[in-house]
Amino acid sequence: MKLYAFADEASSMIDGQITAMKENGLDGLEIRNVDNVNVVDISDAKAKEVRKKLDEAELRVWTIGSPIGKIDIEKGSFEQHTERFKRSLEIAEILGADNVRLFSFFTPGDNRADYKDKVIERLGVFAEIAKGTGITLCHENEKGIYGDIPERCLEIHKALPEIKAIFDPANYVQCGVDTLKAWEMIKPYVKYLHIKDALADGNVVPAGKGVGNLKYILDDFKKNGGDSLTIEPHLTVFAGLADLEKEGDKSVVGEVYRYPSNKAAFAAAADALKELLA
Repeated sequence: MKLYAFADEASSMIDGQITAMKENGLDGLEIRNVDNVNVVDISDAKAKEVRKKLDEAELRVWTIGSPIGKIDIEKGSFEQHTERFKRSLEIAEILGADNVRLFSFFTPGDNRADYKDKVIERLGVFAEIAKGTGITLCHENEKGIYGDIPERCLEIHKALPEIKAIFDPANYVQCGVDTLKAWEMIKPYVKYLHIKDALADGNVVPAGKGVGNLKYILDDFKKNGGDSLTIEPHLTVFAGLADLEKEGDKSVVGEVYRYPSNKAAFAAAADALKELLA
């Protein structure tokens, strides 16, 4: 099993991220922020510098943890966002990533289902642009977006089977979803998992300490040939956390388990996963 991580939760700086990855025996990054800049927004020169450092450390980039699809579907310019998506593919190529993570747009919660056609149309634009690049687009379930619950995620994957699923148990828990039910629905489309767990009240906790059924899901994932995971700790507040979620849909972190530093929280998340895999 290859183990990757959002190492910006250990350090905002790429050198600190590399150190955290090496100290915890991980294989590489789902890269999100580099030296306090979103990876999609760095220059070619910076991307090449990061690639060189990772190559020297014998680490790789598995996925571009992009913010694509995390805009309000009714606001802003889709054309501008599409240009940012194209940039994510360029960065993926420079860094040697297999995947680009994306989302299915913030939609009004009281009539989210009404946006199905518009969401699928926009994701279809991304899928068409990505054709022939060798890069897999992977949709993450997330609160506040169209694909917040498995039924709507399934609609996306059935309409656009070339877009694979990232299964995030904690995000389903925070939407009041039974993760075992979600897993049975979505697993035919899953490329990999985000390792994050939560209590029923939404508090994020180490893998296996919440109600996300991670042990069962991990065992089933492995049994069916799954070979890659990304650790997404969310166990303490880190630089950039506030930018990841919409106001009113914030994760509760650091209230049940407390750590002296981001580096310690990152190590605890890695250790919790390794214990489940043992």
